[in-house]
Amino acid sequence: CMNPCFNLLGNLSFLDICYTTSSVPLILDSFLNPRKTIAFSACAVQMFLSFAMGATECVLLGMMAFDRYIAICNPLRYLLVMNKAAYLLMAASSWAAGIAASIVQTCLAIRLPFCGNNIINHFTCEILAVLKLACVDISINVISTGVTNVIFLGVPVLFIFVSYIFILTTILRIPSAEGRKKAFSTCSAHLTVVVVFYGTILFMYGKPKSKDPLGADKQDLSDKLIALFYGVVTPMLNPIVYGIK
Repeated sequence: CMNPCFNLLGNLSFLDICYTTSSVPLILDSFLNPRKTIAFSACAVQMFLSFAMGATECVLLGMMAFDRYIAICNPLRYLLVMNKAAYLLMAASSWAAGIAASIVQTCLAIRLPFCGNNIINHFTCEILAVLKLACVDISINVISTGVTNVIFLGVPVLFIFVSYIFILTTILRIPSAEGRKKAFSTCSAHLTVVVVFYGTILFMYGKPKSKDPLGADKQDLSDKLIALFYGVVTPMLNPIVYGIK
C-alpha cells in the first residue's frame, strides 16, 4: 500500500476505535453491575454512534475497493488518481454518509412512544432491538431501515464485487506467477475484512424474521451474538489482518 491506502486504513482504525468505545464499556459494565439500566438519552447516543460507525465502515470499505482497483488495474496512474484531495474526499464522504444515515434512523427511533417494561433484549442499544419496544406502528422505521440497508449494504457490496472482477481479470493477465501472487497479496487483507464484516452484517440485517415464538427467541440470541461479533471481534481482527505481511 502507498500513502493514500495508509490514510484510508487510518480512517478505518479510528472508526473501529470509535465503534468499540461506543458499546464495549457499557457491555462490560452490564456484566459487572447488577443494576443493568441505561438512560434514554445515553441509549440514543449509543444507537447513533453504533449505526454511524457501521454505515461509515460500509462506505469506507467500498472506497478502499476502488483504491485497490486503481492500484492493480492502473498502477502507473495510482498516485495521480489517488492524490491527497481524492482520498480526503473519499474519507470525508464516507463519514458524512454514515453520520447522515444515523441521524435519520436515530431520530425516527427516538420519536416513537415506548411502553411496557422497556427491557432491551440485547447487549447494547441496538436499533432493531429498541424498535421492538415501540407500542405503535413502526412501518416507517422498517421501510427507512430497508432503504438504508440497500444503500449502505447492497450498493457497496455490488461496487466491491465489480471492482474485484476487474482486479481478478487484471491479475490473471499477469504472465509471471510471482507477479500474480504479489498483486493478489495487496488485496487479500481488504478482501478478508470485507467478507467478515459484510458477512455478519448481511446475515443479521438481511435474513427474514421468524414468526414462530421459539424461532424468534433463537433468532434474538443469534442477533445478539452476531452484533457482538461485528461490534467487538471484527474491529479486533482488522489490525491483525492488515498487519500480516
